[in-house]
Amino acid sequence: MGVSTSAPHEGIAVVTVDFPPVNALPVQGWYDLAAAVRAAGADPTVRCVVLTAAGRGFNAGVDIKEMQRTTGHDALIGANRGCYEAFAAVYDCEVPVVAAVHGFCLGGGIGLAGNADAIVAADDATFGLPELDRGALGAATHLARLVPQHLMRVLYYTSRTATAQELHQHGSVWRVVPRERLHDAALELAREIAAKDGCLIRLAKAAINGIDPVDVRRSYRFEQGFTFEANLSGVADRHRDAFVSSEEDRR
Repeated sequence: MGVSTSAPHEGIAVVTVDFPPVNALPVQGWYDLAAAVRAAGADPTVRCVVLTAAGRGFNAGVDIKEMQRTTGHDALIGANRGCYEAFAAVYDCEVPVVAAVHGFCLGGGIGLAGNADAIVAADDATFGLPELDRGALGAATHLARLVPQHLMRVLYYTSRTATAQELHQHGSVWRVVPRERLHDAALELAREIAAKDGCLIRLAKAAINGIDPVDVRRSYRFEQGFTFEANLSGVADRHRDAFVSSEEDRR
């Protein structure tokens, strides 16, 4: 359990997230993920990073139960900063990052996938931001990198999800494959990228980030301020408490 890194092929590092049961990451998990991605990108032998997850889904966002059992604002601040670091690590990774997404990609998962350079998705993958139902605000910055503006707004306001095939039609998902083919398909794309000259691929990543029309770090940090405002008002706690209670009732 946790974050691990492997090297299945020359020039490729695979960073795997495994936090059962649903890959809802605790505060330290976000920092560990950020550190793993940064380390992989800084390795001069690596020319592409694959970000993947074990278990039922790619990512279910922050561990709300950890947040609700922690008094004060430390867990909220930690989650905000941890997510910021992990999302930034993917975006700023010195080499291209391929996200291999299966099952649910929610909340923080959108921040990770939205900041990746490419997405390969299983045919069971769904993408969305249930933030308003969880007493939070954020990652619209990253959802806007996956779908057109007006669709992003509808998905955000309603907490609806979009399928991998829908995102493929919008051009943000490179390939949609059967679940059992996801790992191979992601590595196939990673091998094609890793076949390029290591120096040039790093220059290309820096150049493309440099012409990005949106500063994703500043944009996401702006959103996070409203999450904290919602928390101070008390509305966030009410929604998080309701979510935790419903989870316990289901069990």
